[in-house]
Amino acid sequence: MPGRAKPKLAVWKFASCDGCQLTLLDCEDELLQVTELMDLAFFMEATRAAVKGPYDLSLVDGSITTPRDVEQIKRVRRASRFLVAIGTCAVSGGIQALRNFGDVHEFAAAVYPRPDRLEVLKDSTPLSAHVPVDFELNGCPISPVQLIEVLSAYLHGRKPNTPAISVCMECKRRHNICVLAAHGIPCLGPVTHAGCGALCPTYHRGCYGCYGPKETPNTASLAAWFGGRLGVSEATLVRAFRSFYNSAAPFRQESLAHEKN
Repeated sequence: MPGRAKPKLAVWKFASCDGCQLTLLDCEDELLQVTELMDLAFFMEATRAAVKGPYDLSLVDGSITTPRDVEQIKRVRRASRFLVAIGTCAVSGGIQALRNFGDVHEFAAAVYPRPDRLEVLKDSTPLSAHVPVDFELNGCPISPVQLIEVLSAYLHGRKPNTPAISVCMECKRRHNICVLAAHGIPCLGPVTHAGCGALCPTYHRGCYGCYGPKETPNTASLAAWFGGRLGVSEATLVRAFRSFYNSAAPFRQESLAHEKN
């Protein structure tokens, strides 16, 4: 009997720096194993060869920033059995979502000689604002370990195992001395989703929150600690919560609370 057809994998890009797609390419040995189990049907970062859909699994990188993007993500959704948003931009709108706090047309007029020729949305938005998303993988960029876990979970018909713990848990596992408690360095680790392996605290720097807010983060308590114990200014608190995941509800609300002050 002929063998069962391999599932088709597609990788798509919208507004992003390409870092999350490069994470897949950087998997190297693991990627070779993936291609033995799945057909890499569409991935412009890796090959110009393109197989028409439908696709069993689509990994989508980047935020939606133009009317054309809106139509394209809807086509991708219709062509995909499962759709996974990979990275900060696809999950939350990315660094470019900082424009959501201002007037994008003012920004365009300051940069482009003919801003009237641009077709852009008012906001930079995540995929979930336009189409149903089956799973979201946080990170800027995403973790190669978590990415392979997502692919493995799909192939085995189970939910990906990406525990909803904070960066603090990863620090404990690496036996790091807490940069916040011991050294007074502002750190978003207590309210940030794990996945980076506590990279910044391991090198004596505070977490910047590039994996987004963990489940039920107490941002107000952490901000009060920053202000009361560390003397962090209101303007600095705004910047702290308005970086990678500036449009994620817990971080956005906390930044707005200090902006009003």
